[in-house]
Amino acid sequence: MELNKKQFDILDSCAVHGRLTQRRLCELTGQSLGSVNHLAKELTELHYLRGGAITQEGLQALEPYRVRRAVFLAAGISARLLPITLNTPKPLVRVRGQRIIDGLLDACLAAGIEDIYIVRGYLPEQFDQLLYKYPMVKFLENPLYNESNNISSALVARYMLANAYVFEADLLLANPRLVKRYQYRSNILGIKTERTDDWCVSVKDGIIAEEKVGGQGDDIWRLLGISYWSESDGHKLCNDLLEVYQSPGGKERYWEQVPLLYCKHKYSVEIRPCLKEDIAEIDTFRELKELDGTYSV
Repeated sequence: MELNKKQFDILDSCAVHGRLTQRRLCELTGQSLGSVNHLAKELTELHYLRGGAITQEGLQALEPYRVRRAVFLAAGISARLLPITLNTPKPLVRVRGQRIIDGLLDACLAAGIEDIYIVRGYLPEQFDQLLYKYPMVKFLENPLYNESNNISSALVARYMLANAYVFEADLLLANPRLVKRYQYRSNILGIKTERTDDWCVSVKDGIIAEEKVGGQGDDIWRLLGISYWSESDGHKLCNDLLEVYQSPGGKERYWEQVPLLYCKHKYSVEIRPCLKEDIAEIDTFRELKELDGTYSV
């Protein structure tokens, strides 16, 4: 049986948190008490819930929504982080003693995702050190990283994008629960903002409507580099990435512009809210020093 979004949210919450009261389910899913009461009764009759806890049948109902793999885009030079990245790719830079990418990899493993691919390009042999702690990691090589934007890295991994997370590999993750075992539809992580002069998206009814540079208002979100792509959208991306890459100026595109801009009529991508304190983007050496004072010495 295919779940609707409200049913999925109830089962997903119970799978993550264990036995829950209806009031706690209201808090976690944002649904009304009346709606939760109705759904809990419905899911109990289907044998997916029993006494506020998910059953084996319920876990089986969630199985079609389980994330199958993770793809990390880690090929870039990160010139703005020089001199630190002169001999070390940015995802391998240590912040407070831990490599940046380790937090993301640990979150994937905690969510049961072990089919992991890392697209590398700059100083590729440096990534071999990850195999001591993460022997399941597989590497994909991007020889064009220095003459194109990150669309070339997504292109290298285009056959791996169905039922998959795509990560920018240089994000410092403070909330590992952002990496969930189950996802209902394609989505991109974002932080709501009143105004920005940077790349952002407008959102209507929870769905990304437009990607643009600069915006203000109640519907403006700043995207973060964690997204999930459903099976059907992943297969579409496989073809669309190649088509955009081969178009005039295609090498200069960012990979997420394919579903959000150049081929947006084919996709319906949800915004997945998070908080500013959940995740940090380290773009400059100054930001690195603010997070880890040892670099100020």
